[in-house]
Amino acid sequence: MTIVDGIEARGTHHCETTALGVLLRHEGLDLSEPMLFGLGSGLSFVYWDGKSMPFPFLGGRVKPFELTRNLSARLGLTLTAQETTSPRKAWQNVAAPIDAGRPVGLQLDCYHLDYFTTKVHFGGHVVAMYGYDEHDAYLVDTGQQGGAVRTGLPALARARSERGPMTARNRSFTIALPGGPPSWQDRIVPAIRQCAESFLAAPIANLGHRGIEKAGKLVPGWLGRAGDPRRDLPQAAHLMERGGTGGGLFRALFRDFLDESGRLVDDPGLRTGHRLYAEAAALWTDVSTLIAKAGESGDAAPLEQAGAVLRDLSRIEREAMEVLRRL
Repeated sequence: MTIVDGIEARGTHHCETTALGVLLRHEGLDLSEPMLFGLGSGLSFVYWDGKSMPFPFLGGRVKPFELTRNLSARLGLTLTAQETTSPRKAWQNVAAPIDAGRPVGLQLDCYHLDYFTTKVHFGGHVVAMYGYDEHDAYLVDTGQQGGAVRTGLPALARARSERGPMTARNRSFTIALPGGPPSWQDRIVPAIRQCAESFLAAPIANLGHRGIEKAGKLVPGWLGRAGDPRRDLPQAAHLMERGGTGGGLFRALFRDFLDESGRLVDDPGLRTGHRLYAEAAALWTDVSTLIAKAGESGDAAPLEQAGAVLRDLSRIEREAMEVLRRL
């Protein structure tokens, strides 16, 4: 058995920030989950649908691994990422740093992990691996998934090599802090500005505040779009509220980041952004409740209500981001 000492599993919400927290604490930098999410400019929105998809997907964050890249670049971290199609090399890429006493981040498809009770393919899941023996890998996942967990090595290999939407080729990564922990407090405002600029200047109508507005027009027709409304709509609602988002489609995490930032940076625009995202987080929870209610009842009226709330959310988030980009 090979185990990295001193690894702590906390009751976190989101997979990528969970893994980043493990890797950074091991290097001596201990930041809250909302701060990791915000410094990585993690908030976004996408309305994703296609002929090959059984049901539309509402995403509330940037694409997998972009948060890690953003955070590493902003804080001057040394991010070493590796991908390979070779199973042998894939294992070497994780075993070598663990043998040297360093935890490793992995991007994989959670469908294959032994401890996952909900069997849904998601190739953008991220965990931290801190040990292994002849049978199992020792991982840290979100609090919802059990925190410190184990999965069989064959299951891990399948999860890492799965192909499909949002997957990577056996991606693994380590993080180092050259010169010790960075002065991260002065990186808060640039992180917020970047997030706001990207949100407001999204290149297509499925993204950012325009994507939320589009969702407001399309969600009322979801009963007709669903193959099985009693299954598809509650599942979509579950993913929005409890699928590793921290609640409110990541808006609660962003709200808490702005709150924590406001105690470090005295700016009225930051306080306004926090107030608006506190409102948005609660409204996103309302949207998920209405979507689930429509699926359970077969009544389209809650979807019409959800559409109206989404149109309000598009306005609220646009207003918030316009204020935040001027910090």
